[in-house]
Amino acid sequence: MNDWTEHPGDHQAADGRPGGRRPVSAVPGAAPPSPAVPPPSTRTAPLPGMPSPATPGRYDQSAYDRRGQSHGRRPRRHRVARTVAVLSAALLLSVVGTYVWADTRLNQEVDLGALTGRAPLGEGTNYLVVGSDSRAGLSLQEQQDLNTGSTEGRRTDSVILLHTGAGGTTMLSLPRDSWVTLPPYIDPDTGRRYPATPDKLNAAFSLGGPDLLVRTVERNTGVRIDHYAEIGFAGFVGVVDAVGGVDMCLERAVKDKDSGADLPRGCQTLDGAEALAFVRQRKQEAEGDLGRTRNQQKFLAALAQKAVTPSTLLDPTKSVPTAEAGLDTLIVDKDTELPDLVSLFEAMRKAASGKGSQLNVPVSNPNLRTSKGSAVQWDERRARALFTALRNDSAVPAG
Repeated sequence: MNDWTEHPGDHQAADGRPGGRRPVSAVPGAAPPSPAVPPPSTRTAPLPGMPSPATPGRYDQSAYDRRGQSHGRRPRRHRVARTVAVLSAALLLSVVGTYVWADTRLNQEVDLGALTGRAPLGEGTNYLVVGSDSRAGLSLQEQQDLNTGSTEGRRTDSVILLHTGAGGTTMLSLPRDSWVTLPPYIDPDTGRRYPATPDKLNAAFSLGGPDLLVRTVERNTGVRIDHYAEIGFAGFVGVVDAVGGVDMCLERAVKDKDSGADLPRGCQTLDGAEALAFVRQRKQEAEGDLGRTRNQQKFLAALAQKAVTPSTLLDPTKSVPTAEAGLDTLIVDKDTELPDLVSLFEAMRKAASGKGSQLNVPVSNPNLRTSKGSAVQWDERRARALFTALRNDSAVPAG
């Protein structure tokens, strides 16, 4: 592969006059009224010849509405409007609070700006989405239950180049066994320098982490990576469970001892553990790693579709756990903020709804024999045309 370098109410008296008491007539010899009885209200109608202490017209307009009803109780529509306003404000504060909380939780450990030998800037926006086999956040029992093994470090289980722009949205899988050229690099653990050398794409991540992986993808595609997002096993399982599972329709039963997948044929809702097993299995796939990348694309698109629905976004019991689960093992670059992650999910949703393309890199040989074992060889001519289209933000070629 060639290198490319991107008011309370009043009451009426029995005689119909406003007020609650009749005037008391003076009777000779009668005892004066008991002082315990409170004086008449200032709102009681005045005796003949006495001036009214109230403002003229007050009782006609303020105590009663146009239908003769008391204003002691607000009209229903006002109460409803006020309730809606209060709830809306509470929801807004909840969303804003969640946003601020999540923004402070982003692990921005990848510095793309510090990388050298970058591909030239192109059009549109490119995300490198990586699913790693990191066991961070998983107990030994959880590792056993999820059939993840106990290997230390982290390797790639999926590598997806996601492009969005005026030319459309493309989700392109790069098989982890792709035979590529690693650029010169320095081992981060030993400081030893290594020259450019052919190897599998997964080796770049194993040997040099995100930095070397990004440089390798850019060198072999000519597409500049604008944002990096990586999630480990624990984060993946947590996100799927937090959204209530993801609906998938399987054309055939899936059973794989290594990944722990044991799923029946037909439509079903996969929980986190089942989903992880599904996207990791490949031995049952006729095309091996290529078949697995298609399953990963299909699932990630369905997950993105579920995660951005109002029932998830506007329900704090779902949105907060989803964000928390994802952020636990999510690693992004220093320039990636929450709006960028929202755009990433929106791009995946578009691809899932048919408003974009879901592709595998063109392959000429899925079983290339190499000194590193079987690898996937890209079709150089078709791959170059595809990468050129992504770099120029134009429509991707068919086939």
